Amino acid sequence: STLYVLPPGFVESSCRSRIFWMKLNKLFLQGKFFQLEIYDPYAGPVLLDEKVASRCGYVLSEDVWGNPIFRASVLGCHVANEADELFSLTVNIKVSSFSSMRAAVTYTYPMYCSYPSWASREIVCEENYMEVSVKTDVPAVSNDYTVAWMSALPETQNVAYQQWQLMFVSPSGRKRITVSDAVKLGYSFNNTLSRVYLRAPYHSNESDVSMLSGVNMNMVTSTSMYRQRWLLLLIDTTVSCPVDGISFTDTTLTWTVPSVIPTLVVQESTFLSKNIVMGVDDQVIGNPEEKNYLVEHNETHIRVTVPIGAEGGKLKSSVSGDVYGVIYSINLFLEHMWTDAGWQTTKYTVFKSITTPFMPQIPTVINNTVPEERLFNVAFGHFLPDVSLVAIAIGNVPFTPREAQYHGLKVYETLFSNRTKGFILEVSFDDPYVLKEYVNRNETKYTLLVNYTLSMGEEMTLYYHAAEVECVIADIELPEAVGYCDEENLYLTLPTFGLHQYWDLYLGNTLLNRHVALNNGYLAATNSTHLILQIPLFAVGVTYEEVSFQKIKARFDVVLRKVRTMETLQMFSVSCRFNSSEFIICHPDGTVMISAQMKTVPAIDMSKTKLRDSSCKPREYNEAHAFFKFHVTTCGTSVRFEGDHIIYENEISYEKETLPAQSTPTITRDPDYRLTVLCYYQAKETLVLGAFVSDSATPSPFGSGTVAPRSNTAAYRRVRQALNVVSRVSKDESFMEFYEPNMVILKRSVEPVFLEVELKDESPNVELYLENCWVTRSLDFNSTPRWNITVDGQVILSEQCAH
Repeated sequence: STLYVLPPGFVESSCRSRIFWMKLNKLFLQGKFFQLEIYDPYAGPVLLDEKVASRCGYVLSEDVWGNPIFRASVLGCHVANEADELFSLTVNIKVSSFSSMRAAVTYTYPMYCSYPSWASREIVCEENYMEVSVKTDVPAVSNDYTVAWMSALPETQNVAYQQWQLMFVSPSGRKRITVSDAVKLGYSFNNTLSRVYLRAPYHSNESDVSMLSGVNMNMVTSTSMYRQRWLLLLIDTTVSCPVDGISFTDTTLTWTVPSVIPTLVVQESTFLSKNIVMGVDDQVIGNPEEKNYLVEHNETHIRVTVPIGAEGGKLKSSVSGDVYGVIYSINLFLEHMWTDAGWQTTKYTVFKSITTPFMPQIPTVINNTVPEERLFNVAFGHFLPDVSLVAIAIGNVPFTPREAQYHGLKVYETLFSNRTKGFILEVSFDDPYVLKEYVNRNETKYTLLVNYTLSMGEEMTLYYHAAEVECVIADIELPEAVGYCDEENLYLTLPTFGLHQYWDLYLGNTLLNRHVALNNGYLAATNSTHLILQIPLFAVGVTYEEVSFQKIKARFDVVLRKVRTMETLQMFSVSCRFNSSEFIICHPDGTVMISAQMKTVPAIDMSKTKLRDSSCKPREYNEAHAFFKFHVTTCGTSVRFEGDHIIYENEISYEKETLPAQSTPTITRDPDYRLTVLCYYQAKETLVLGAFVSDSATPSPFGSGTVAPRSNTAAYRRVRQALNVVSRVSKDESFMEFYEPNMVILKRSVEPVFLEVELKDESPNVELYLENCWVTRSLDFNSTPRWNITVDGQVILSEQCAH
C-alpha cells in the first residue's frame, strides 16, 4: 500500500489522563473496509487483532454514533516512553474498497501524550483488559546473570538472578511463571524507568470472580518478584475490576462500582476517598447534574445514574419480533482516587460501554380529524430521528411518499416537544380508497385503512404498522315524500338520492322493485331527481281505512329500510278519500265489502237485494246502489281451491215480487238481477299486525311465552271429527325455521313474533278459520290480562297493549 496525506476531518485524537484516544469519522469509511496497524519502531507494522489488543493495552470499538474508536494505554507494547513522562504511538490506518484489503490506502497517524503526574498505583479497567502499574525504582530487565543471594523465603528461592517472575494466587493454588510464559498466557509484564506494570485479560485461568457490594469483580492476585545480588524485590501487582454492575428501569440506567475493594486496600480502616470523577467518551463531566446525571457514593459503592435519552448517549430505533422499540447506548468512565496506609495514592479508572435492553415503544395513531373539514388528519408517532417513512398503503393500495403526494394525499413530518417526530397523513373523505358505510339514520362512517412501512436506523430494518381510523358524521339527508291523489289513483313522490345505495322501498316485507310494481299494477317513473309512484285505488297493497256507501278512505304505505340491515327508517303514507259507485274489497282478514250498482231496466228496489243467505241484507242502499259487508265464512259464501289461491264466492240477487195468481205461471214485473262476487286469497300469506305500548313509563324490555292452539269446541261438535291443527312460532319472517314446541321464547317488546297456524287435513271439505287469537301471560287460556289479535275472525289492528 502507498502512504497518503490524511483527509481533513478524518481523524481526531486526544490524550485523556494516561490513555491515547483516536476517533475515525465514519463518513470517510462508508462502503469501505479498514484495518489498524500499530507501528513498532523495531519490528515494523503489527496488525491489530483481538489477541494483540488485550495483551498490549489497546481497544478498538465504536462510539454510540458508529465512529470507530481506538484507545491505547501509554504503557502499551509499542508505545515509545521518555522518562515516564512523554509517550508517543504511531498508528497506520489502512482503507480499502475490498474486504481482502487489496489496493489499500495507508494513512500514518502519530499520537503524543504527556503524563508526568503518576499516582503510586494506577489501575485501569478497560473493556478487554485489566492493567495495574506500580511506582518503584527497580533495575531494568537484563539477561546478565551474576552470583545470587538465595532468599530464605520459599517462594523466592528459585527466582533467577536479575529476572522478573510472577507469582499468581488463585483458588486452584499458587503458580510461579516467567515473564515470557506469562505472555503466552495473554499477560503482559514489564518495567519502565520508575514503574512496574501487569496487564491481564479478563477471566483467565489465574483469575477469580467474587461478589462485592452486589457487583461481580474479576480479580488477578499476583506478586512480581525480582532478585539481584543482595536485593529481593516483591511488588504487589494485584488487580481487580468490575464485570457488571449495570441495572435498568424504564427511564434510567444505573452503573454501580464498589467504593472499597478489599483486595486492593490492605487496611480498610485507613481508606480515604479523595476524588470521584465521571466522564462520557473522552470528556470529563465537571457538573453531572447539569446533564441530569446523578453521581452518588457512600462507604460501600459509587453509583452513576443516567436518564435514558440523556445527552452524551444515543437513542437508536430497533425492531424486535415486529415490535418497534429503542435502545440507548452511552460510553462512561469513572475515576476514583483514594489513599490508604498500604499505598500512598491509588488512581482507579473504569471504562464502561453500556447499552440498554430493547425497550418496546408502541407507536400511537392520533386522530386529529375535524369532521367539518371532511379531511382525515392522522398523526403517527412518536419516533426517533433515525426513522424514515418508506411507503404508505391506503386501503391496501401502496404509495411511496412522492406517489402519495401525486395522488392528492398529504404526507409530511412533524416534530414533537420531546425531540421525537411523527408522520402526518391527510386524506379527504371523498378519496376513492376511503371506505364509506351508511350507518344509523343519516350518518356515514368513513374508514381509513392505513399500512405504514418505516425504515429503522442505520441498518434500515423495515417496520410495519397497520392502523384504522374512523369518523362518523351526519352528512346524509333522509328523503321526504310527497303524496297526492286524483280520482282513481294515489301518488307518492320522493327523491331518488340514496335509493338502492343507502335504502330501499318496501311494500310490507316485500322489496318494491320494478317487477313488483308491474305485477301490482303500479306505474313507476323517474326523472333526474325524483321517483313518482302511481298506485291505482284498487291495486294490491292499498289499505282501506274507511269503506262506506260510495265512500272509500284509502291509504298506501311504503317503508324506507336500510339496504344492508333492513332497519326501518321511516314510513311514507298517502291517504285520500274517494267517491266510488261500484267496488268490491276483499280484506286480508276475510271481510268483504261490496258497493253494487243497479243496472236493470226497469229499476229494482235495492233494499230487497240479498246474498245467498237471504238474511244477509245490504247495510246501506239508495235508489241506485246497495252496500254489503260480510265475512267469507258467513252469508252462504262457498270456497274452492285453484292452484295456490283460495277463492271465496257469493252472489247478490234480487227478491222478485210476484202478483197473486190462481195457478202457475207466476207473474212478475221485476227484471232478473244477479251479481257474482269473487275474492281471491293467496293460499300462504304472511299478515303483519302491529301492537303499541300504552304505558311507556315502565316498559318491559323482554317478553317470553309459548304458543298453543285451542280448537273451537262448537266446530268439533259440528263436524264430529278431531282436526289436525298445528300452531308454531317462526324464528323469522321466512317461516323456514321454527322454535321447538313448548319452548320459552324471549323477545324484546318491539321485536316481531311470527305466528303460523296450519291445518294439516287435506280434505277439500275442511278449511281453517282463525276465529280467536290472543296473547296472555300464562298457558291458562282464561288468564288475564289478555291482548287480542283476532276476535270472531276480525283482526284487531289498533289493540293497545299495556305491559
